[in-house]
Amino acid sequence: MCDGIPVRYEPGQQLRLRPGESVTLLPGDWHAFWAEGGPVLIGEVSTVNDDETDNVFRDPIGRFAEVEEDEPPYRLLVSDYRTWLG
Repeated sequence: MCDGIPVRYEPGQQLRLRPGESVTLLPGDWHAFWAEGGPVLIGEVSTVNDDETDNVFRDPIGRFAEVEEDEPPYRLLVSDYRTWLG
């Protein structure tokens, strides 16, 4: 879906979005984002997911920066429940 309109893309085909356009990806859709010709702000909105098992990356990357916590969390990530709630 591109701005709510069904569009079929072949594997490896690139979709170039103009400012203000959006794309809807379904679970399991392999995708990558990058800017061409200048800076870009990319936002991703997703359903509730477990960051430890729901994301698969071609190249290994760190999910979050290391942070020395000095206060308990205000909101938990799905992957934090095991640590904070036992």
